[in-house]
Amino acid sequence: MKVLAAMSGGVDSAVAAARAVEAGHEVVGVHLALSRMPGTLRTGSRGCCTIEDSMDAQRAANKLDIPYYVWDFSERFKADVVDDFIAEYSAGRTPNPCMRCNERIKFAALLEKAIALGFDAVCTGHYATITVDEAGNRELHRASAWAKDQSYVLGVLTAEQLAHAYFPLGDTPSKDLVRAEAERRGLSVAQKPDSHDICFIPDGDTRGWLAERVGTATGEVLDRSGAVVGSHEGAHAFTVGQRRGLRLGTPADDGKPRFVLEVRPKENTVIVGPKEALAIGEIAGVRYTWAGLAPVDATTPFACDVQIRAHADPVPAVARLDGDEFVVVPDIPLDGVAPGQTAVVYLGTRVLGQFTIDRTVSAVPVPA
Repeated sequence: MKVLAAMSGGVDSAVAAARAVEAGHEVVGVHLALSRMPGTLRTGSRGCCTIEDSMDAQRAANKLDIPYYVWDFSERFKADVVDDFIAEYSAGRTPNPCMRCNERIKFAALLEKAIALGFDAVCTGHYATITVDEAGNRELHRASAWAKDQSYVLGVLTAEQLAHAYFPLGDTPSKDLVRAEAERRGLSVAQKPDSHDICFIPDGDTRGWLAERVGTATGEVLDRSGAVVGSHEGAHAFTVGQRRGLRLGTPADDGKPRFVLEVRPKENTVIVGPKEALAIGEIAGVRYTWAGLAPVDATTPFACDVQIRAHADPVPAVARLDGDEFVVVPDIPLDGVAPGQTAVVYLGTRVLGQFTIDRTVSAVPVPA
């Protein structure tokens, strides 16, 4: 195949590109310049889009003796990921920018350009596998090592995108083996630390970053009875399940910690309550996609597993389509689910599809 290897500057994408070369494919490396924000250009930034990252990617491409380019996707990234992140928080939801980046940048904008240039597939360093069933349909599955599995953040991929996706690391049992392989191949990124935090918020201060762009406005923190128990400087800085940073002036009657139960951006209020009130017995959303072949009849309830965070454990559940909504009822309550999060639905190891959570239903209503 003619393969475009997306090279972030990390060890995973470098080894993935090396395996693509070793497999005999015609490989071209590309690094995506996604952000023009000053903080991402300096040494010490903790994302995956820094100048140093692009240089690390080029050194790896040079070692592999493959062509290498840097493509500027910063405008598309700002519109589809950064602005979306701000809008979602402003609406009281909790977005997942990595999901949006995979969906709209790496496997939409990048793939679209790759196909236009005659490439057959986009190769990344994600830990996930693609299989083909007897009828020739491609399916997305978990990686062989669940501890490193990244199928959750790929749950947004459609059948068309899976047809052009290539994940060489899916069968690798551990990250240590990938690092050891990078050492053997002479790749300078072999011991480079993993990227973390949101790439366009390099110092990790999400609250401060949002305050600069959305502004601050003093509002009230209420308990479930409507009593004022504190104040805040902007509802957008809070998310469901949050405990730290509430700075409540009135302690709970039972003396136990309180958690954010709801964010109401229009009223600029935050609702707090006991931890047990975070239990969720149903989630639903209208923005859903299928990762490959869709079920023949998704309106009939079917057993599945649901995962609501990248590193959360899957939970057995029953799912169905109800009109325009994808509805999931977990066998045991989910904890601290917020609108805006992504729910990925699995059949065994296979990713069946995903949806953005629009509404939640409490599993155990707690009296006010």
